[in-house]
Amino acid sequence: MASRKIPDAVRRQVRERAGGRCEYCQAAEWLMGIFFTLDHIIPRARDGGDEIDNLCLACGSCNTFKHDCTTGVDPETKREAPLFHPRQQRWDEHFVWSDNGTQIIGLTPCGRATVERLKMNHALIVMARAIWVSVGRHPPF
Repeated sequence: MASRKIPDAVRRQVRERAGGRCEYCQAAEWLMGIFFTLDHIIPRARDGGDEIDNLCLACGSCNTFKHDCTTGVDPETKREAPLFHPRQQRWDEHFVWSDNGTQIIGLTPCGRATVERLKMNHALIVMARAIWVSVGRHPPF
């Protein structure tokens, strides 16, 4: 498939709508020190389009681990579940922060499957979150 360029105006809209935060793990671009990318919620490889309602802002980690997946395995039920869809679902209905603010806990099959598939609590990001918490910059809510 030929590469399609998403217009700059759409890119700006997605970034503004997300407030400079990964719409999966809620990390802030300015804390990570790197610009995030646009993610196709339903990947192009699975016939997802470039319309704004299929795009979200994602950090490199979440985007890499999500790849072209739309489902993951819920570790509690061991069943396949859809991944979190930032345009159709609310973050706080599927996730909560651990008491110390360093880990994301999935509340639903979708939330748990997303945490697992996107490796939202890998060791490096948990260490970074601990630093952000210590300086009062995290969690974001």
